[in-house]
Amino acid sequence: MPLTESRPCPLWSRALTRWLLVTGGALCLAACRGSHSGDEHAAASAQPASAQPASAQPASAQPASAQPAPHEEHTTDEASAAVQKYLDDTVKKDGVFRLHDAQADAQLELVEDQIRVARGIHGYGLFVCVDFHAKDDAKKPYDIDFWLDEDKLQLVDIRIHKAAKRDGDRWVLATRNPLLWWWIPASEHPGEFEEKRGWQLESVINEYVASRTKDGVFKVKDDKTGEERSLDFVEIHRPTRKMEGKGYFACTDFREHDSSNKYYDLDFWIAEKQGVLQVTDVRIHKVPEQVDGQWIQTARYSYEKGTTKDIP
Repeated sequence: MPLTESRPCPLWSRALTRWLLVTGGALCLAACRGSHSGDEHAAASAQPASAQPASAQPASAQPASAQPAPHEEHTTDEASAAVQKYLDDTVKKDGVFRLHDAQADAQLELVEDQIRVARGIHGYGLFVCVDFHAKDDAKKPYDIDFWLDEDKLQLVDIRIHKAAKRDGDRWVLATRNPLLWWWIPASEHPGEFEEKRGWQLESVINEYVASRTKDGVFKVKDDKTGEERSLDFVEIHRPTRKMEGKGYFACTDFREHDSSNKYYDLDFWIAEKQGVLQVTDVRIHKVPEQVDGQWIQTARYSYEKGTTKDIP
């Protein structure tokens, strides 16, 4: 069964570098291999790591009573090895890694080139970046990210970070928009913050969707018709928002499974419970409707002063 999303490149040096990331006030020190000028993968300067146990949620979001017991820390080398084993097992039949590109609605057939870099974000997981090229064109590159949970190194999601784009008579890598949420912390300033940052909310939605997706399909009950909708996850809208007294809120795009032009807009509500961010509600905001031969999105409700109002 083909996988669903969440290249050749100059050879990287094997120098050991370190990343220092600040995520919700918790410092993360992850060993990475390689460097790349002008890329989000470029390494930051080394700093000592804080001695905090990893957790399934950001440490800053958990009171002391909610902190889980410490567990064994996994290294980026272990994460890379886990991804390599996964790829070896997946492609052992014919050497081809198959991935459905939800954004482009295309089935990709890829050949692995190398694992380029791996890094960790404390409390969120480890992320392994792998270079591929198209099976039928060795010069057509792809940059795919594999997200692993930090407890058991289990695969959470696979997403395309960069995809091939034509530039004259050659292929170049173009970063997908919106940028994957796990690349955002590296570009932010360190320190504490009062409100949850957008990438933290995106991580909660991404994990929620990924954990409920089977064979590339996310199923959600239509609260208006009672039907179960089979959807392909495409992207999360930015910015995420806070609704006073109701927690946080984000819009997302999904495509009807086995369709190329029927899009749904799903709204996710997120609240902090006992120090942990959780998805509390999911509603279908907009549904596809055919008008004059074109599929458009029709809203079922609107927002007025922080509350929803059904549209008749």
